[in-house]
Amino acid sequence: MSGRKKPKEQKLNVFFRVDSSHQMGTGHLMRCLTLAEELREKGAEAIFICRDHPGNASQLVRDRRFCCHLLPAERGPMSDEDASGYDSWVGANWEQDAADVIEIIKGCDEGGSKKLLVVDHYGLDSRWEKKLRSHVNYIMVIDDLANRPHDCDFLLDQNLYENMNERYRGLVSEHCRLFLGPEYALIRKEFREAKKKMKPRTGEVKRILIFMGGTDPTNETTKALKAVMMLGRLEIAVDVVVGAQNPHRHQIEEMCRQMPNTRFHLQTDRMAELMAEADLAIGGGGTTTWERCFMELPSLVVSVAKNQKAAAEYLRRTGAIEFLGVNEGVDPNVIKNVLELYATAPQLVTRMAKQCMTVGVGRDHVAVMILGKICFA
Repeated sequence: MSGRKKPKEQKLNVFFRVDSSHQMGTGHLMRCLTLAEELREKGAEAIFICRDHPGNASQLVRDRRFCCHLLPAERGPMSDEDASGYDSWVGANWEQDAADVIEIIKGCDEGGSKKLLVVDHYGLDSRWEKKLRSHVNYIMVIDDLANRPHDCDFLLDQNLYENMNERYRGLVSEHCRLFLGPEYALIRKEFREAKKKMKPRTGEVKRILIFMGGTDPTNETTKALKAVMMLGRLEIAVDVVVGAQNPHRHQIEEMCRQMPNTRFHLQTDRMAELMAEADLAIGGGGTTTWERCFMELPSLVVSVAKNQKAAAEYLRRTGAIEFLGVNEGVDPNVIKNVLELYATAPQLVTRMAKQCMTVGVGRDHVAVMILGKICFA
């Protein structure tokens, strides 16, 4: 028997630089949490670095037992888009932000551990990443804008676009490994488990799920509820989900209380179960789009941010969703008319569910691929 010792496994620390707020929503944070949980299951330690923006959802990070460093937001209210893009979304000068993150990474250095930095932030680009390059072993970017250069080893864009394979040409180096398309979508474990137990949908609309994103600042949820009331189909059950940071949550809860056969869910951990139970969804065009497609849930989609429109339009052309348009042009009447069509045409509902399957959401596990590249580098 050989006396050779088994090599000691090198620990992997994964640092997530991601923010959430009333304006940014919670989608960026939620997809990072999904990746963090997958990596933790495989032995990595995840550390989140966030800024204390108004309406941030950093408590979700702590609720899931991850370390979260909350940096002060040094700037005032964020504009939708300033002259340089999304710079103001950072909440600090980008150089100061980089210095703050470097200090946290140094403070977590245990000696000998590998470090992966995951950046999911519209306000950060290659300038910031270059500052961090010498302090970590690998950098991963999660993006869907394709509007700025990156200095990274991995890039994930889980959205579906017509020119998907060309979008990052010239924005990343040749050595960067690209994960492009919904097959790489970050799907939480509970959705995979719920799908296994899900009953086949008949096309008949008996239950509707409404979820317009974690914050829904323009109150699209109320529009959807008014549309359901106008439909007048009291036999259809309705589940309404809002995030804890939704500024209209009390108004929405009161509306739900007054509507028959309607349940209100605040910051629920039962989203996968609710999607499995629903026959039709009314939702935003953010990251939840891919969870709905994964669950083969036919959806009426409203774009609640400018960057959601292109992906929603392309997904509509595949037949996997019914895209109602950008929120400014969508009122309760628009939603009600389309809702009425699908509520009386089971064949349209079943056709959309089948098209959801063709999108191929979540077929490949990004965490496994990344770990493979890191561990065998």
